Amino acid sequence: MNIFVAANQIKMSKLSKTELKLFLDEKVLQFNTKSFIEDDPIQIPYKYSRKEDIEISAFLACTIAWGNRTMIVKNAYRMMELMDESPFDFVVNHNENDLKGLQKFVHRTFNGDDFIFFIRALNNVYTKEGGMEALFKMHQGERSLLPAIAQFHRIFFEPAHEKRTEKHVANPDKGSVAKRINLFLRWMIRKDRIVDFGLWDIPTSKLHCPLDVHSGNIARKLGLITRKNNDLAALEELDSNLRALDAEDPVKYDFALFGLGVYDQF
Repeated sequence: MNIFVAANQIKMSKLSKTELKLFLDEKVLQFNTKSFIEDDPIQIPYKYSRKEDIEISAFLACTIAWGNRTMIVKNAYRMMELMDESPFDFVVNHNENDLKGLQKFVHRTFNGDDFIFFIRALNNVYTKEGGMEALFKMHQGERSLLPAIAQFHRIFFEPAHEKRTEKHVANPDKGSVAKRINLFLRWMIRKDRIVDFGLWDIPTSKLHCPLDVHSGNIARKLGLITRKNNDLAALEELDSNLRALDAEDPVKYDFALFGLGVYDQF
């Protein structure tokens, strides 16, 4: 029986590892295409060619990447407009008067005060810490990027800030699965250059799947997660199972999980 016919007739969790890999590899090919960019927030950094502009616009777009996709894209474009369409120049050369224009921005619980702090924090990252890539390469000896994400969180919030703003950057040390940061890292590190940029010299094998309610539900239907909660243990289980399918590029399967949920209504 053809595996793609069989997938609709039997429990996906009962597929063999070989059958599951064949099914998911086909879904990656289906969804990891240039057309994916048209409706996704990743279209924001595609406006730019300079490495730092791509990084900053991608990081900000991922920061507000929860809720309705259309609204995410609209508000991410608005962020770029408020930075005069030059995110890196704005980050490193802004003055206090420039920051006042950001005060009116809002996306759900991310408001103008948060946006202003993010610009100050990014200024610190680029002028004192060597940039975002340098920070995420600090833990190259680890098999996982979670320690690097936790370190990034500590450095990012070194400037004075309101406590409430910390919720907008995940911290695995406090139990977060860091969905939006892991999405950002996928964009920066995966090197197929079909959708993701592959700008950073960090092994794709260290990436983590951007786990949320939707990808978690699909992963459970596929037998990739057995835990009920989308916690760090569930992320570790998902990562382990995806690495068993492709040790070098496990997070390519994020396209399959996302596409099965959003487009195939699996």
